[in-house]
Amino acid sequence: MPPLEKIDDPVKLRRLVEAMLLMEGTLSLPAVLRHVVTEACSLVDARYGALGVLSENGTTLDQFITVGLEPEEEFAIGPRPTGRGVLGALIIEAKPLRLADLSKSPDSYGFPPGHPAMMSFLGVPVRVRGEVYGNLYLTDKNDAPGFSEEDEATAVTLAMAAGIAIENARLHGVARDHTLTEDRDRIARDLHDTVIQRLFAVGLSLQGTARLVDRPEVASRIGDAINKLDETIRHLRTAIFNLEMTINQDGFRRMVFDLLHEMTPVIGVVPHVTFTGLVDSAVTGSIADHALATLREALTNVGRHAAATHVAVTVAAGEDLRLVVVDDGTGMGESGPAGRGLKNMRTRAERLGGSLELGTSREGGTRLIWRIPLHYGEDEARTL
Repeated sequence: MPPLEKIDDPVKLRRLVEAMLLMEGTLSLPAVLRHVVTEACSLVDARYGALGVLSENGTTLDQFITVGLEPEEEFAIGPRPTGRGVLGALIIEAKPLRLADLSKSPDSYGFPPGHPAMMSFLGVPVRVRGEVYGNLYLTDKNDAPGFSEEDEATAVTLAMAAGIAIENARLHGVARDHTLTEDRDRIARDLHDTVIQRLFAVGLSLQGTARLVDRPEVASRIGDAINKLDETIRHLRTAIFNLEMTINQDGFRRMVFDLLHEMTPVIGVVPHVTFTGLVDSAVTGSIADHALATLREALTNVGRHAAATHVAVTVAAGEDLRLVVVDDGTGMGESGPAGRGLKNMRTRAERLGGSLELGTSREGGTRLIWRIPLHYGEDEARTL
């Protein structure tokens, strides 16, 4: 028999429907979880309630949200339960469980040490998309020695609705995070492609104007303004870099950002980075390791020998992976201390079926292009 058909009390049925509708309208996951426990306690008249959220391995409890405990009782409770006793039984065998006349102490049933004494227990699993997300625990029915079959049906129905509400809240959180990521990415692009370029153009215009000024004090003030513009551009580039660091949390992009953050003191400036193509999905494993090692070597050479004030890194993933490092420094040759690093990068590229190209950038510095095919076997790359 479906759980709803076991509920004869029309008042309880109406309250259950209201609780379900209220949960459906809640988009914050913590609020949904607490609301589930609160409504369950109210509907079955339980003195205490809790929702245990399972850990990723599904064998222990990662969260334990309680309702009904007095402040001093909550303070007296130790760490969250580990999932033994009746709590462990619910984890192992995910089906409703009712107990009455509990004579042992609460911690004997798997509740945290310090939990108040209990006389009755009702537990039901909460499933999200067919998988057990956690368990709803209700203890000590106020007006009876134990929970009834109708109480169990009520809790099971509420747990079913909770699963849908939890999934909705999780999807809303993913959508919100995606929107925030897109907004941050757009802001970073606007700052770099529009604001910095305009400030740079204003600085060039002021430099040209300074040459036409006869009065030294005016030329000095223009020079100060140019210096402040340069400082503002540096601050903006740092802000863009930090903003981009928060956009991608996993994958090769994040690895590149971490490396650039590490190498900034070596380079002396905050590099600008551009990604093209499906970088995170295409550049993985040993290929990613080789690419990061090459990028580290290239940036180290820039820091040691280029004396650059601007460094740009491009990572493009298509049929091949292309790393481009451009600076406006004095350039670097293949002799002397830099030669060994360049030889390592070229050897690494050739062994992976690619190439290394060196040229002069438009700013008079160095342009380094390291290219390898992405279809190169992972096993072969691992052996290099």
